[in-house]
Amino acid sequence: MPFRFVHTADIHLDSPLRSLALRNAELAELIGDASRQALTAIIDLCLDEQVDALIIAGDLYDGDQTSMKTARFLAGQLEKLHQAGIRTYLIKGNHDALSKIAKELVLPDTVKIFGGNAEAIEITAGSLPVALHGLSFAKPHAPETLLPRYRPPVLDAVNIGIMHTSLAGSVGHDAYAPCNVIDLHASGFDYWALGHIHQRTHHAGKSTVIMPGMPQGRDINEAGPKSVSIVTVADDRTITVEERLTSIAQFQRVEVDLTDVVEWRDAAGAIETALAAERERTASAHLVARLRLTGQTPLAWQVRRDLDLMLAEAEQRGDRIGKTWIEKLELAIDTPQSAPDGLAANPVVELGALMREEVTNRSGFRDEVRDMVRELLSDLPAECRDFAGRDEAAFERFVDSLLAEGSIDIAARMMAAERGGN
Repeated sequence: MPFRFVHTADIHLDSPLRSLALRNAELAELIGDASRQALTAIIDLCLDEQVDALIIAGDLYDGDQTSMKTARFLAGQLEKLHQAGIRTYLIKGNHDALSKIAKELVLPDTVKIFGGNAEAIEITAGSLPVALHGLSFAKPHAPETLLPRYRPPVLDAVNIGIMHTSLAGSVGHDAYAPCNVIDLHASGFDYWALGHIHQRTHHAGKSTVIMPGMPQGRDINEAGPKSVSIVTVADDRTITVEERLTSIAQFQRVEVDLTDVVEWRDAAGAIETALAAERERTASAHLVARLRLTGQTPLAWQVRRDLDLMLAEAEQRGDRIGKTWIEKLELAIDTPQSAPDGLAANPVVELGALMREEVTNRSGFRDEVRDMVRELLSDLPAECRDFAGRDEAAFERFVDSLLAEGSIDIAARMMAAERGGN
């Protein structure tokens, strides 16, 4: 009889909203509840598939939460597995180490939480001996590798290691219990159930090494469908891994080209077409889109001036498509070099062009903006810094965009004031 389990990590249960625009109460409610729905989907998957175990490789919680509502919800879900005879094995990640709930919550007897000293739990699935190895974070930071602290593989057993680690490093993630994938493959373990990095990865090699990613994204930097793994260890000890969707809401960046679009209605139509196409590709129940309008269009000034109206148009189109939400509207549009109706000759337009040239080329001003952005980034957690670029070249491009877009926005507001006075 095979040994089957679901492997997940980084649920961040009841994680507070970070970058989501809270002006949309319905969207905030959807995303605020999404981590609970994802956990429910994981529990239902375990029950439907009648697996032997659920493995959670860290960050079940999200920091120093104290709400007993979270505790009661979690206990109720794990009780369902307990009643079905499905065991739960979990380790504490860096976020769990901060959680007061993790210290106080009483869970069913079938839930095994590995402590700060490495353990190996030996069980039997049919005629298949299995050893589950785990080690929890005792503190929020683990700057050194934990791999040498794991016990050696149990002889003749299928050895499954559960570890929360940043591996060799990942953009947007601080270093936590770093280790080399090569060393995991050389460990003698059959399967490594990893956690911490929010993007799903299968590291091929002698062992089966899976970073499942998180089961539900929380913002645009955690875009795409999210899932868990169903792992089957056959009687001959071969291992197969199936990916199963769990995300309720799926964040996606959607680009809309408005090149040569001259009518407001046509711009709104282009947004609807792009949203409908992305909705068709979206596997999750809800699409949460960050729209980016690009291209050269005579509408650039009007869109910048009436951004709130264009956002309302986009939200209306999302409602029409169904289960399609607008998280944010970004602009990367400009007026054509030769604008119609004498727009290019407008003194406000000319002033805007001069401002754009001045702020882009004056090094002192650019240095000030660069320093302001770096100061802001230093105050943000690592996972929130990607918006300013993932390397130095991308960071400089981000500064360029701030300078250019800022001057265009100022000119657009002056244009609106000029028209309002006519």
